[in-house]
Amino acid sequence: GPTWDGRSGVHVHMTNTRITDPEILERRYPVLLQQFHLNPGTGGRGQYCGGDGVLRELLFRRPVMFTILSERRVFQPYGLNGGEPGARGLNLVIYKDGKVVNLGGKSSTTMQPGDCFRLQSPGGGGYGDPALRDPREPAAKRRKRDEVASHHYQQRGSVYVYKLTQESA
Repeated sequence: GPTWDGRSGVHVHMTNTRITDPEILERRYPVLLQQFHLNPGTGGRGQYCGGDGVLRELLFRRPVMFTILSERRVFQPYGLNGGEPGARGLNLVIYKDGKVVNLGGKSSTTMQPGDCFRLQSPGGGGYGDPALRDPREPAAKRRKRDEVASHHYQQRGSVYVYKLTQESA
């Protein structure tokens, strides 16, 4: 934005909801969540940098027809007012035999037990000329600000409620 760095890890998941809790995902679908974390360096550079995307990897436990509908796999998320674009997203199937296939943005395929789907969401575009970035704000301070925000969000949702329930027993 015009006065702030973009938020990392903003990701819209199934049914246009925010990030589905791993426990819900694994209970409702025949998958195991192998990886789920920020994908550093995917946000565009700028006076205010774009937020980083996420990397999410699902391991399939049963045969399923899998469909992906996603955007920004061909065109990068653009930057504004001289900001650089964010990284494109990427959708990969990693078959049990080691073969890797790029699904593109919109595709369907049959997944077998042991196959993985890796989603790398795009980063946000930067805002403003990167040369105008305030060098006095060290990267450590920005990381600390993001960690505080991440901790705030970690203390919500089903894992937090489960933890509170266990601690109160």
